[in-house]
Amino acid sequence: MTLRHDLDKGEAETLALAIELAADLVLLDEKEARHQAQRLQLKITGVIGILLEAKKRGYLTQVKPHLEALRQRAGFYLHDSLYQQTLRLAGELPA
Repeated sequence: MTLRHDLDKGEAETLALAIELAADLVLLDEKEARHQAQRLQLKITGVIGILLEAKKRGYLTQVKPHLEALRQRAGFYLHDSLYQQTLRLAGELPA
């Protein structure tokens, strides 16, 4: 499988290294990279998963300000429905 055909260099190298190291978890946010990782049977998470886990473990008190910073300052695309779902999962919006 040629990873560089469908992915940018950084994503392809991330997947190659994850395979080489038999990584327990790979951090990916781009849709195509996540699809490739699933095809390779790698366990994946993204920035949202990291934020939710950090709150669960008590490292963060709120996820919302970090999502806002990602959207506004870092140009991180996050669909409104995923934004709302994330806040619900974080317990920051009613279910």
